[in-house]
Amino acid sequence: MELSELTVRSFANLLGSDAPAPGGGSASALAGSLGAALIAMVNALTLGRKKYADYQALSQECFEHASLLKDRFLSAMEHDTEVFNEFSTAMALPKETPEEKAARSAAMQDALKLCIESPLHMMELCFETVKLADSSLGKTNANALSDLGVGALMLSAAVHGAWLNVLINLGALKDEAAAAAYRTKGEELLNDTVTLSHIVYEKVVNAL
Repeated sequence: MELSELTVRSFANLLGSDAPAPGGGSASALAGSLGAALIAMVNALTLGRKKYADYQALSQECFEHASLLKDRFLSAMEHDTEVFNEFSTAMALPKETPEEKAARSAAMQDALKLCIESPLHMMELCFETVKLADSSLGKTNANALSDLGVGALMLSAAVHGAWLNVLINLGALKDEAAAAAYRTKGEELLNDTVTLSHIVYEKVVNAL
């Protein structure tokens, strides 16, 4: 069964067990999905309200986009566990002969890149989603304003968690050029997402 099909309790119990996956990467993706869901909810609660008639088109667009991103985060949650399992499979390859050692090392390096690219993708989703939260500020149902702030916080947590998963794998990557490119991209996404999520959060706090 896919992780996203588990009950909340079952997922939490699995996460808290001695199983190496799901781990922090999948938890980060789930946080991102919850953040996107909250942004979708705030816009859904705005649709059809006369008070926000001027923003109906924007709310519809944000609702649809956030709903799509919610599902993309859930797919990323599954993918994170899949790539970890690929790395575990590579680690378990035989290493008795020089040829086996070389093949195992190459497989591990390939899997490592996937383990880096997966959380990097999550970081991209986080930035894309927090921009929707920013677009929704002041244009959505005021009764759900706090939910918009919580969504921004969830995305901040998600991008931080994804970045940690990038970093823990970068150190083992032998391709220095690729590692540098991954690091640059990740740092930019982290800074952009955290900065905007903080702005959204502070605006929400000041408006409450």
